Amino acid sequence: MRPRYVSEDGFAINQKKPRSKYTKRRKKPKKLINIIFSQKTTIILLLLMQFLQIFLAFTYLSSNYTYLSVFFSTIGIGVAIYIVNTDRNPAYKLAWLVPLLIFPVFTTILYIILSNQPYKRKVSNAYVEKNLDTRDFLPEDTELTDKIKQDDPELYRLIRYLDDSAGFPAYCCEDITYFPLGEDKFEAMVRELKSAEKFIFMEYFIVDDGEMWGEILDILIEKAFAGVEVKLIVDGMGSQFTMPARDIKAIEKAGGRVLIFNRFRPMMSTIQNNRDHRKILVVDGNVGFTGGVNIADEYINRLIRFGHWKDTAVMLRGQSVWNLTMMFIQMWEVISQESIVYNRYRPSEPTEKPETQGIVVPYSDTPLDSEKIGRMVYLSMINNAKKYVYITTPYFIPDNEILSALDLAAKSGVDVRIITPHIPDKWYIQCITRSYYLELLNMGVKVYEYVPGFIHAKNTLSDDKRAVVGTINFDYRSLYLHFEDAVFMQDTSCIPDIKEDFDDLFLNRCHRITYEDIRNLSFASRFCSIILRIFAPML
Repeated sequence: MRPRYVSEDGFAINQKKPRSKYTKRRKKPKKLINIIFSQKTTIILLLLMQFLQIFLAFTYLSSNYTYLSVFFSTIGIGVAIYIVNTDRNPAYKLAWLVPLLIFPVFTTILYIILSNQPYKRKVSNAYVEKNLDTRDFLPEDTELTDKIKQDDPELYRLIRYLDDSAGFPAYCCEDITYFPLGEDKFEAMVRELKSAEKFIFMEYFIVDDGEMWGEILDILIEKAFAGVEVKLIVDGMGSQFTMPARDIKAIEKAGGRVLIFNRFRPMMSTIQNNRDHRKILVVDGNVGFTGGVNIADEYINRLIRFGHWKDTAVMLRGQSVWNLTMMFIQMWEVISQESIVYNRYRPSEPTEKPETQGIVVPYSDTPLDSEKIGRMVYLSMINNAKKYVYITTPYFIPDNEILSALDLAAKSGVDVRIITPHIPDKWYIQCITRSYYLELLNMGVKVYEYVPGFIHAKNTLSDDKRAVVGTINFDYRSLYLHFEDAVFMQDTSCIPDIKEDFDDLFLNRCHRITYEDIRNLSFASRFCSIILRIFAPML
């Protein structure tokens, strides 16, 4: 156990500050010249140039602006009719229709450009095809599902949906551990990485240079040199400016592989919105992790950015890890266009059937098909709650269906509680989140803010019985635009631990929002929320 000290807010924070043996971990302040010629600055400038080109084109044609405006306004009417008749969420449609009314020419051109992208269709088709190709390697346990169908029809409908629509079956829970803090998850993560003998699969949205990544990097390189198969997927936007290129080279020199998902390119393209937001670690096929914790020092409170960073995760052992393994393999094959022998990575067969009661379903969600798996699971949790449903989310920007479900649950006598951050990482997201507070209070929903800092956990718990822990926020980006993953649990041994964590938050860590708090919001905050909420589906 690493030595820890207690911060001013009462939370334990790791004190040890190791450095990687392979690369220098100390961050130096960037000089102005480095910022000017950095990759990030170059990309921003190239994007601005694309907008400037459109503006200059309009200026050049200003002598014929009347005809130009009539022409594009006519096309804009057609675009508006098309948007209204799509199957997208009403709020997403509104986010396009408002700028179409205000800036018909510019918005029409922008929508046509973003909607006509062969590359996105190619990636989408490849991922959907890969998901279908791997279905045979994720067979359902018919004996288990038949028993669930007889004993719990409500649960059966959900696992039937997850299997048929997402392709991920249910398992008898063998062993699952809940981590109420990122520090706890990291400690277990390091332990399991050191024990790897066959392979390590890692897939993370953010990998940031620092102490946390330094410790992990040392282990990955040592294991790769020792012959362990090391594969790492990082998101092209989440990690593009934070993961040092030298670290990728060090892993590959040791024999490991690193792939970048959807590398960010300086061009206007909707596929730039489809990020790999998943956090998956699989060791030898027998141990798997997921949850909200990325690979960066703030997630384990070795770097204090927004007060205390509260995050959560789960660790699975046994056959259910196979779902996480297949999520990783599907993504790896799509990016690399390689073929993998799946059976090499199956979990070891258990010597006996698990004694632990409960059902667990690790599942993922893709923005490239018509199914919104994460959203549907949350709706199921809310709609089927009998006594209570508790939610933690760093970003609360729900669609109309989720708001309606919360409204019905609260007015039906269900104790509905939502926890959001008191100290935000993005001020404009908090501005939108707080714009829902009055609406939620009028419904009867209890709203809390995590006072010590930023809560990044994505947990949902209902009736001491069901829980979801994963990467899926209650916002449009997670529900509609990102690749996500989570674990659904019912009657598992860690449910009491999740309940205890929620109870501690409500009692000791959170402030319950009142009507007085809402009245005390500044005029600037209220005004910004009115404007930003219109465009929330695009943020």
